[in-house]
Amino acid sequence: MVPVLFGLMGFALDLGRLYLIRGELNEAANAMALAAASQLIGTAASLDNATSAANQSIDTSISAANKYNFGSLPIGQTTGNLTSTVASPMFFAAVADASSGTAGGADGTTAHHVQINITADAPLLFWGLLSVGQSRKTPVAASALAGLSAPLCVACGIEPFAVVALDSSDTVNFGFGDPTAGQLFTFVYSCSGLPAPVPLPGAATELSYALINRFDTASTLDETQQLYRDGAGGLIGSTNPNPTGSPVPLSCAGVNDTSEQIWASASQQLCTSQVSTSVTEALCGLYSRFDNANAPGNCAQFVTDFADLSAAYPPDTDITTGPLDLYASYLGNGRRVITVAIVDAIPSTVTGTMTVLGFRQFFLEPNTDGSFPDPADVSGRFLAQYIGSPMPVKQGFFDDHFGLSCQVSSGPGKVVLHQ
Repeated sequence: MVPVLFGLMGFALDLGRLYLIRGELNEAANAMALAAASQLIGTAASLDNATSAANQSIDTSISAANKYNFGSLPIGQTTGNLTSTVASPMFFAAVADASSGTAGGADGTTAHHVQINITADAPLLFWGLLSVGQSRKTPVAASALAGLSAPLCVACGIEPFAVVALDSSDTVNFGFGDPTAGQLFTFVYSCSGLPAPVPLPGAATELSYALINRFDTASTLDETQQLYRDGAGGLIGSTNPNPTGSPVPLSCAGVNDTSEQIWASASQQLCTSQVSTSVTEALCGLYSRFDNANAPGNCAQFVTDFADLSAAYPPDTDITTGPLDLYASYLGNGRRVITVAIVDAIPSTVTGTMTVLGFRQFFLEPNTDGSFPDPADVSGRFLAQYIGSPMPVKQGFFDDHFGLSCQVSSGPGKVVLHQ
């Protein structure tokens, strides 16, 4: 009866422990896959950055690193008689490729999905006393696949800019051209009258833009701080309603939303006049993506508690890739990528409305002389390269969550687990 009793005790204790360990390994694999997928931004450096991000999830120098066996054993190491291994991440261009069982082969510019595989030895207590468990351990495996979702109908945490489509009938690129061609544009804040602002050197084609209204009157941050933070890190979350009256949350924008408005204090000016200070404050936030330590004096002058705010938004890890370089050669962490709402037109008044046609991404560029964009530019101008939608946004909805009758076939997605 002794083997029978040990077998029953094994079902009671060992089997439960195996399920616990598998759960811990699944959590670790999920965390690694999500971290890696967030770095798949369509550049040649994406795979290295994704691998590094995944490994940080099991870095034992970090107190919150994922472990297993009641959180006691590091993943990817040998501990006594027990060994755990993490296979090199496999990268895929499509979910179907990963599901087919083929080896990953996508490069950094095409990879949109990553698979993580972990194997670890689990200790056996009572089953280890039986002949079938003489090694006193058994392997447990876990796998996770994460990557870009379907195109989003509602994108959250994006930058607060509305850009007029050059061709609203082009539902793929809105007239901005091939996203792999490195097309440069001069962004100009929407203005009225003549003469029109002069394009910046290096980009003769101008894109008219405006700030979408996301002023949260109930926030503890004043308007200047909100504008800076929106420009530096994307729209801020809030439980307060959208000031436009839209059902879309304050931190988001939705395709087919016809109620978007210009930020009230960032109205159109004459093209011969200086843009409003609200525009400058948002551009100070954009400037932090290149340099947050030596910002132009007007940023500290206009933005309340500028020194404290700017410290929270470090610059990109690559600020040297310039206008002559394609986005694919960029080595940074995505700080210079902005996701904007593409609209049909910009109204001439703050009470007028515009319709969101979709979302697309641009890569912020230094000026052709190597200097960074000037937040104090009289026309709110800056350079950016059109890149389409290679980078996942922070959050959003790819279903018709807010009744906007959205059906999009292209645009940015968010990072999701596929299994």
